[in-house]
Amino acid sequence: MRVILLESVDSTNRYLKDLIPSGEDTIVCAEMQTGGQGTKGRTFLSERGGVYLSALNFYDELPARDAFRIMMHAAVSVCRTAEAFGVFPEIKWPNDILVGGRKLCGILIENTFSGEFVLYSVVGMGINVSNDVSSLGGIAVTLSEAAGCPIDPASVRDTLISMLARESSPSDYRARIKFLGKEIRILADGREESAVARAILDDGRLEVETQSGVRVLSSEEISVRFIP
Repeated sequence: MRVILLESVDSTNRYLKDLIPSGEDTIVCAEMQTGGQGTKGRTFLSERGGVYLSALNFYDELPARDAFRIMMHAAVSVCRTAEAFGVFPEIKWPNDILVGGRKLCGILIENTFSGEFVLYSVVGMGINVSNDVSSLGGIAVTLSEAAGCPIDPASVRDTLISMLARESSPSDYRARIKFLGKEIRILADGREESAVARAILDDGRLEVETQSGVRVLSSEEISVRFIP
């Protein structure tokens, strides 16, 4: 795996897309991003002090039905990284990493398919380490704040790279999901209803029980609100 370290870039995901013709698995890390990307077209605050890393991976006949394993592995790798520094986050399905209800990391997955297979993916991860998140109105937390001591972003970056090299299983992912068995609120098509979260299936869909029965839903179909 080739690793590229940059001081600044508009977006690590965009940078990697220019390297797709090489066909080589590559990780790129930047100390800051000037145009960080979040999910659903949102911007991602990327000031110095955070870890901004994207991984380009090519696959040999990875079935499209198993594409969720890419996101699963990224989320577990971020959690393992935080755990190495004494912080134990949870995964908000499908891929936000939270500590005490506040966002520690965002993950952006961009997969490219050919028929029934995933050709390659660009996986972007942004971890708050010692960067200033005060402008986000209390919805975010840094690893340093959660640990109660200053943490070096370079150490977090290197740990994340090593964790990405490990294997992850669906059970590793589910172990860090804390809302199973609890009541949640499902938002779909402008309507909201109560449900009990029952399981995360191997393909990443959420199985819930509603008043009308058991349903299996994807993160593209719904948004989930958690009840404290």
